[in-house]
Amino acid sequence: MSTFLLDLKYKKALIFFMGFFSFGILFSQEIPEDLDELRLLYNSKSYPESQELDILKGLAIEENDPIEKLKYSEELLRLAKLKDSVRYIYTGYLQKGQALRIKGDFTEALECFFKGIELEYQDPSEQEENIAIMNTVIADVYSLMGNHENSIVYHKQAIQKFRDLKIDSLRLASALLNAGDALFLASRYDEAMTFFYESNLISNKKNYPTVSAYNLGNIGMVYAKQGKHSLAKANIDEAINILEGLEVYSPISIYLEYIADIYIEQNQPELARDYVLESLEISKKYQLKEPISSATYKLSQIYEALDNPKEALKYLNEHLVYKDSVTNIESVQKMANLQTEFEVEKKQAELDLVEKEQKLNRILIIAVAIGLFLTGLLAFGLYRRNTFIKKTSKIIEEERQKSEDLLHNILPEEAAEELKHKGSVTSKKFEAVTVLFTDFKGFTRISETMSPERLVESIDFYFSKFDDILEKYNLEKIKTIGDAYMVAGGLPTPTEDHPMMVAMAALEIRDFVKEARKKHSVNEARFDIRIGIHTGPVVAGVVGKNKFAYDIWGDTVNIASRMETAGEPGKVNVSESTYHYIKEQFEFESRGSIEIKNRSAVNMYYLKGKID
Repeated sequence: MSTFLLDLKYKKALIFFMGFFSFGILFSQEIPEDLDELRLLYNSKSYPESQELDILKGLAIEENDPIEKLKYSEELLRLAKLKDSVRYIYTGYLQKGQALRIKGDFTEALECFFKGIELEYQDPSEQEENIAIMNTVIADVYSLMGNHENSIVYHKQAIQKFRDLKIDSLRLASALLNAGDALFLASRYDEAMTFFYESNLISNKKNYPTVSAYNLGNIGMVYAKQGKHSLAKANIDEAINILEGLEVYSPISIYLEYIADIYIEQNQPELARDYVLESLEISKKYQLKEPISSATYKLSQIYEALDNPKEALKYLNEHLVYKDSVTNIESVQKMANLQTEFEVEKKQAELDLVEKEQKLNRILIIAVAIGLFLTGLLAFGLYRRNTFIKKTSKIIEEERQKSEDLLHNILPEEAAEELKHKGSVTSKKFEAVTVLFTDFKGFTRISETMSPERLVESIDFYFSKFDDILEKYNLEKIKTIGDAYMVAGGLPTPTEDHPMMVAMAALEIRDFVKEARKKHSVNEARFDIRIGIHTGPVVAGVVGKNKFAYDIWGDTVNIASRMETAGEPGKVNVSESTYHYIKEQFEFESRGSIEIKNRSAVNMYYLKGKID
């Protein structure tokens, strides 16, 4: 495979057919089924008010253009909420999520699907069918986000549910198509082909041209991965012809890139470029972010192979802009590194050319006189020695900077600077510091059911967000012990507002954990959290000889820990000391006097929220 073939990890050729997943009868006899007729009827406003929800529902389901689909879905949601119609609200969230998914706004799409799940659908006869539908759309988004294993689990659950319910063949064909796509993205090509073939048999038998087109295109993609280029191109060409006739453009851009990959494999980059340019034109016309990102990146690689660095850099920069809107910051940094490497390679080529010229000059000098050659050789030796010294100095400086960065990451800046200059850190007493403890409820029980890798991944998900919140409120993370997380405000630099900052951070941590519990799937760790806060004096310092750690000591730490232990999951338990500092700015619920371990009873309060 050519070195400039695009990694297809995030590619998605499939547009899922939730338009066919209606609830009961989609159209009444008075409402047309044709999309153009629906548009004309809706725009004319010449229909009874009682039909407006059904017309909007039909438009949201049948529309293929993601921008128009989003418009109709949002209008359906607005009107359904005014009329308090749970059934149509459910459909509105479903179709809005589909439109956002097609546009590449995956996080917003997933939020819509979860809102749809939360609705209590009242018709028991369709409840199981709705579960199967939601399993499918959630699986589709997980696949687009790169979580293919989770996607496969949800797809297979949906397929089994459709088989059990004896759902009509179109829905089963669509579910099989989606599952095959997830398996393809997980590089399980033989399994994917099995699902595509079964789906294609059903779609051909029942005359579902759109489903057939996707199956043909996806089968072509599998053939391309297996190196069967003739079969791949034939299937993809047939899929594109069908989709163009149906005016369904989102997957065409993906399939065009696959044909480009085939021409790249056959060492015909000019033909590959033309196909990718066509794909980019379609993607921009319909504002398809992910296909735009993919096409621009591929064009940058093709132009680099065609020795056109100006165009390569142009498309690479364009790719970075679109990539930033559909992936996280880490992915953007990787793309930026590619640009840096591209510039470095260009500069290295220039240096290589200079070096070749220098060698040629040395050969000419040797021909003139041995004496000049020896002089040149001596000069070259001195040059090499000087270069070696510079490189060594640079390496030493880089390692020194790494050590300094690591020290600042472990210790507060003030303590790190003192340790660097004096070799030790003087312990300090702070008269007023606010200490916060968090702990996950039932962590030990949940951890026993998870693999070590998944457990660490789950803890990192929560603690990384906690770190971001601490940085926002200028607080100091002291340490983590297992699932416990310890924070202090008002040190190493004393501040006046540390009780308020810790309280704000506590509320944000509480709300984040609550929201994450709603959004995580059943296969992921979901926690409740207890949070405790106390304000008082502490001693702070650095301990350790070879492995340094910044820590705090004192009765304040113990009381803060007891506040966390004495609290309830999902609540922030505050001591009377902290309460007196911030009682004018926040709303509290008094708990009265409660006994805690190794001391008499103390007054406690639940922090409810900030007073507007």
